[in-house]
Amino acid sequence: MTAQTRSEIAGLLSRHGLSPSRRLGQHFLADANITRKIVDLSGVEAGDQVIEVGAGTGTLTRALAATGARVVAYEVDAGLLPVLEEVTRGLPVEIRSLDVTDVDLAAELATGRWVMVANLPYNVGTPLLMDALRRVPQIERFVVMVQREVAERLVARPGSRQYGLPSVTVTIYARALLAFRVPAQVFYPAPNVESAVIVLDRLPAPAESERAVQIAAAAFNQRRKMLRGSLAAVLDDPNAVLESIGIDPTSRAEDLAPDDYLALARA
Repeated sequence: MTAQTRSEIAGLLSRHGLSPSRRLGQHFLADANITRKIVDLSGVEAGDQVIEVGAGTGTLTRALAATGARVVAYEVDAGLLPVLEEVTRGLPVEIRSLDVTDVDLAAELATGRWVMVANLPYNVGTPLLMDALRRVPQIERFVVMVQREVAERLVARPGSRQYGLPSVTVTIYARALLAFRVPAQVFYPAPNVESAVIVLDRLPAPAESERAVQIAAAAFNQRRKMLRGSLAAVLDDPNAVLESIGIDPTSRAEDLAPDDYLALARA
């Protein structure tokens, strides 16, 4: 199914008396090649279950549904519902006019394997991914477009400038890949930043995962402090615990790998 072009998106919006919302950060994907690459990366096929967040004008929604997959598409902008109903008519798509950040996805999604495929709104991308990784085990793969700087933080390694709590969380719960960068001109209207597509494949979560994330959150919340200080609120005796697993108490949050935070959780 052909992806929407810039002129088609502009025509759709105009016909329904709409325009891109700056408040909602709306930038609609208008490139057939990028759309195809995202769908190919998702690996979805007939019978699969897909969740899309931020369906927009439906170009990615249609391409996903064309594989035969069942698509549940969330769109917070109620004004876009007539557009989505028009472009997905006859396809296996369920449109939910909801703010996905207010939804308990673990309860909303049926059992079985799900794949999240989305051009995520920049303002909700990171918290949405972190929450879904930690609390929505039905979603086994994520193929999402986010701001390039966000993508680099999600896949960052210890010691790098971008490394932080999102990096630790992603590594504990998934195998991550920054698949490709996306230039601004493939959107209508074009944003002021580049984007990137990342792939997260869920891994079996260790029993200590949540505790490890809590410890990492405390460390990065005061990342300029040494660990013996930043972890005082979450560990009874930070010096003793750190030394017991061979970590220098004068280290800082960015010095520890995700496995180190898991070791701290076990200790």
